[in-house]
Amino acid sequence: MSTRTRLTIAFSALLLGTLVVFALAIGLERRDEASQALTEEVQTEAGHVLSTIQKAQAAGQQLTNLDSVSFSTPVIRPTSALGELLDPLPGYFMVVDAQGKLIYVSTLTRLLSSDDQAMFFQFADSLDPTGAVGRRLTVGGPDTTRQRQLLVLSRRDPAVGPNISTVLAALPTDNSEIPVGLLIGTILALAPLIVLASIVVAYITAGRAFRPVDELINEVEAITDGRSLHRRLPADQSNDELARLGATVNAMLERLEDSFGALRRFTADASHELKTPLTVLRADVERAMHPRAKPNERMVALEEALHETTRMSNLVDSLLTLARGDEGRFDLHRVPVQIEALVREVYETAGILGEDAGLTVVLPRVEPAVVLGDATRLRQLLLNLVTNAIKYTPRGGRVEIAMQCRPAAVPGGTPADAPTELPPGDVAITVRDTGIGISANDLPHVFDRFWRADRARSRRAVMARDGASVGAAEGGGFGLGLAISQWIVQAHGGSLTVQSRLGRGSIFTVILPLAPEPATIAPGPSSEPDTPLPASAVDVAADARDTSDHNSDFTNS
Repeated sequence: MSTRTRLTIAFSALLLGTLVVFALAIGLERRDEASQALTEEVQTEAGHVLSTIQKAQAAGQQLTNLDSVSFSTPVIRPTSALGELLDPLPGYFMVVDAQGKLIYVSTLTRLLSSDDQAMFFQFADSLDPTGAVGRRLTVGGPDTTRQRQLLVLSRRDPAVGPNISTVLAALPTDNSEIPVGLLIGTILALAPLIVLASIVVAYITAGRAFRPVDELINEVEAITDGRSLHRRLPADQSNDELARLGATVNAMLERLEDSFGALRRFTADASHELKTPLTVLRADVERAMHPRAKPNERMVALEEALHETTRMSNLVDSLLTLARGDEGRFDLHRVPVQIEALVREVYETAGILGEDAGLTVVLPRVEPAVVLGDATRLRQLLLNLVTNAIKYTPRGGRVEIAMQCRPAAVPGGTPADAPTELPPGDVAITVRDTGIGISANDLPHVFDRFWRADRARSRRAVMARDGASVGAAEGGGFGLGLAISQWIVQAHGGSLTVQSRLGRGSIFTVILPLAPEPATIAPGPSSEPDTPLPASAVDVAADARDTSDHNSDFTNS
């Protein structure tokens, strides 16, 4: 069943249950009221009999006599005047004398059987003489078709006289039960009509309530693949649940559109990066296999093929690193690392690279600090930033590496030379260059995977100063180095930011939290990598001379 049908059934069942409970409550209340009204009516009847007797006695009528002829104790006997007085009165009642004997039975009561009259008279001693509480008497014998119930009350009034003690009065309970039965019967007769009407109304109401849901379903069903993720659900300015649902789905669609777009770009860029080396590799292999190729030509072709194979292997390693990082399956061996020694080693590597490129590499400031991290990954992070800075800085330029820290607690206050912009308990490592810089339009995308500015994609970067071309830096990797660097920093609980202006160089800043207890220091630079990485400064220097170095993913324009 649909939700609309289930809601209709639930609403109808709830209404039917409410109707039954309401009918029972009204029936019980009406029965109590009818019983109370019947009690008052019987009391009125008994009071009417007593007042009639009292008025007759006041008028001088002799209703009872004392007969002491045959008995030592006088016996109270009714006169004919008592019968003449009470016979015209309606209802079931009996008159009992002061000795507890029956002296009169009403006309209607005499129609009952002797057994019923005897049971009627037996209530004289058990009933409350004030008439506040009565008892029910079933008369008519064993035949259920002739049985009926009487409500019997007892009333006593001392003002009536010494001979007449009590009046037993009764009325049938049928009259009080008729309204209750009529009420319940009416409700039960109308219940099917009410339930049927409620089903129709509930079904129509549920349909109107679910109309926006149907529209949402149709809109979502229309979004069948990644090419239609640009569509959005109708915006509703109200604050109900459906409006919130639509806003939530739209936000999810926006995230999915971004993810699919990134996936398409990733696939296209990965295919492009793999297609070029595969084409070169095939051409080199075919050239080496040519029967007329000379030995030296075969060696050159095989060397180029090996180079392209290495380049493809580096690309696959980078993709595997990012994939493991995205899935959270890449475990970092986090131990206390002396970051100062790591920075000095990277500086030595940068000096070799800068000497070959005709650059000046300086380390103006370095401070001892300990971070909790993976030394191999931190080394890869710093090498990525340094090689990028060297690659996109022309000859005669300058690359600066600096490190400064601010402890969480400094005895005697904060030193005057401590960096005020750095939060307590962090270490900042900056890589500054005087290279070609990054344009403002390209700056937000530098950490995107496979993203490079147009000039970087063309593997040429030329910086002009004072109208003359003073240097060129060949480069252009896969566009993954900065993405990997950002992942490494975030995995260590830090941040990586960039500041740059076109033609004026760039500044990359790495902020890492200091280790809480620098008691045990791991030899950071000597840690073994868990995935293939550039192993030494000599290897990095050799890779830097190659325009396809996989660590050179600096995104400049």
